[in-house]
Amino acid sequence: MEANVVDHTSMWSLVANASVVVQLVMLTLVAASVTSWIMIFQRSTMLRAGRRALEAFEERFWSGIDLSKLYRQAGSNPDPDSGVEQVFRAGFKEFSRLRQQPGVDPDAVMEGVGRAMRVAISREEEKLEQSLPFLATVGSTSPYIGLFGTVWGIMNSFRGLASAQQATLATVAPGIAEALIATAIGLFAAIPAVIAYNRFAARSETLIGRYYTFADEFQAILHRKVHTSEE
Repeated sequence: MEANVVDHTSMWSLVANASVVVQLVMLTLVAASVTSWIMIFQRSTMLRAGRRALEAFEERFWSGIDLSKLYRQAGSNPDPDSGVEQVFRAGFKEFSRLRQQPGVDPDAVMEGVGRAMRVAISREEEKLEQSLPFLATVGSTSPYIGLFGTVWGIMNSFRGLASAQQATLATVAPGIAEALIATAIGLFAAIPAVIAYNRFAARSETLIGRYYTFADEFQAILHRKVHTSEE
């Protein structure tokens, strides 16, 4: 008898005996949780790689290497994880193109360089924020989806209780327990997604800030170079 009671109140038994609507809610939340965890690992790996690539490129950039040589090296062996490298290549490419055109004003050259680097930074920002909307959606909607499953399950429990001849706690408890599992799964999906969203948003903002800082420093170097050559 005791074994049957344990089996009846086990987690899997409660899920298996839940109504179709509650089971669909649970399945949706589990799928959202698995997808969000996959994105969390992917984003975490990408951000770590981006930070390491940023530090490595800045070390090469400030080592005193010739900018033309650095541009050729970056073009021959590009690093897809290095956002700052993309910013550098975009700025130096536009700088070289405008300098080759006769009669171009130095201020126009620097304006074009700044515009090219801002476009490159915007593209890197889009890449860094690619999965954030999904994580935000999972974090904000999963508790409500789980709550919907809970409310639906409790409604079915009370409907069954109304038709029962003898209402006892043992009659209602399994239905309420299986309904509350939906809320638990919703929280399980939402909490990691919210934490990951806040963490990735902060890290992405930090990287983008460093890209803008590099762009300003690089633009200052090019500004001195273009005005020195004009004198």
